[in-house]
Amino acid sequence: MRKTSIFLAVFTAFASLAPAQSSSARATVTVAGKTLTIRYSAPAVRGRQIFGDGGLVSRDPTYPAWRAGANAATAFHTDADLDVGGLSVPKGDYTLYVWVKDPQAWELIINKQTGQWGLRYDASRDAGRVKMTMSKPPAPIETLKYTLADEGGNKVKLQLEWENHIASVPITVQ
Repeated sequence: MRKTSIFLAVFTAFASLAPAQSSSARATVTVAGKTLTIRYSAPAVRGRQIFGDGGLVSRDPTYPAWRAGANAATAFHTDADLDVGGLSVPKGDYTLYVWVKDPQAWELIINKQTGQWGLRYDASRDAGRVKMTMSKPPAPIETLKYTLADEGGNKVKLQLEWENHIASVPITVQ
């Protein structure tokens, strides 16, 4: 009994030292009766450099294509045909990546492959890429966050925020 108690105490102590897992998150909006959803894992900065030379993302095997989240690839579902920043995207399921080679000029990648782990990227499956509008937050953003905001008139703003970056792209529900 005593050995079991000691084992549990040691196990609990080591488990508390393990890095925190990225939590599952979702951004959803319904426009004109059609739903758009992004499912992702939301990592935290935790004192690390994320983007740029030597940043955490630059060590991914898919760099400069970033999985736009943690763990499994970021999933995007649309019930409607869309115009995403000038790119025609038929209703269906996709994976989102972001081209982050230039920290000031990101591109959203919409990829037709789905269900893969985040560190697997096949550029031949890209539906296309669109330039994102970049800005800086007033303070660093600790946890990755996506929003899909209804802008009225069948318009949606997809926004990604993390570390010292805010990147967005306009979407029109067709």
